[in-house]
Amino acid sequence: MDHARELRLVSWNVNGLRAVLGKEPGFVEIAEGLDADAIAIQETKLQEGQVNLDLPGYVQTWSYADRKGYSGTAVFSREEPLRVIRHIGSPQADDEGRVCALEFPGHWLVCAYVPNAQPGLKRIETRLAWDESFRAFLTGLAAEKPVVACGDFNVAHEEIDLRNPDANRGNAGFSDEERGSFERLLDAGFVDTFRQLHPTQTEAYSWWSYRMRARATNAGWRIDYFLVSQDAADRVVDASILDDVYGSDHCPVGLTIRL
Repeated sequence: MDHARELRLVSWNVNGLRAVLGKEPGFVEIAEGLDADAIAIQETKLQEGQVNLDLPGYVQTWSYADRKGYSGTAVFSREEPLRVIRHIGSPQADDEGRVCALEFPGHWLVCAYVPNAQPGLKRIETRLAWDESFRAFLTGLAAEKPVVACGDFNVAHEEIDLRNPDANRGNAGFSDEERGSFERLLDAGFVDTFRQLHPTQTEAYSWWSYRMRARATNAGWRIDYFLVSQDAADRVVDASILDDVYGSDHCPVGLTIRL
């Protein structure tokens, strides 16, 4: 008997949660409006105890970076997780709070903030090594039960995923190395839900530089994703980009799935 229920999930790189809490509308008001079963956030830039977040109806699961004011992830879920994993066994960036993986009865929900390769690809080796560890981690979870992985993957996969592909070729976020690494993740059995449902949609972006009025002119990149393991791909109901939500240089992305 299929006991699947429809879940609404949201992922958002908030680029500093304290900053978004202080804006109008603030994070709590936005979160209430999203009315999601789980909200995954990246770049919290917090240490434990730095905010007292009042989100009635949600269980709060945090993953903090050792370094102050840097990285960090969290998931707010209506359901209590069975288990939480915060480290993927990678010597690269495992102390940066980049993963918050929650096990539920029917699936894993993994929130990730993938390392940025940085200008001039200064951190590309760390990035690619982390990608490899993360791919192995997700593959291991998928052997147990369906996986939903979301977050800021810091890569635009194809030319359709950014406004100016030619000008950005080889830059951080659109280098051959990062795109190839993301391709290997898909080849390992994961599906980009937005592209599954919207294979040819253009001008669909989730991040805009703060420079050059990029958001006003929609000169953006799609670097925030919901991926699902192959066994859950046919359960995806909707995948969306919530570009009417402000407060960060990223907008939230959404997934509705029957699990």
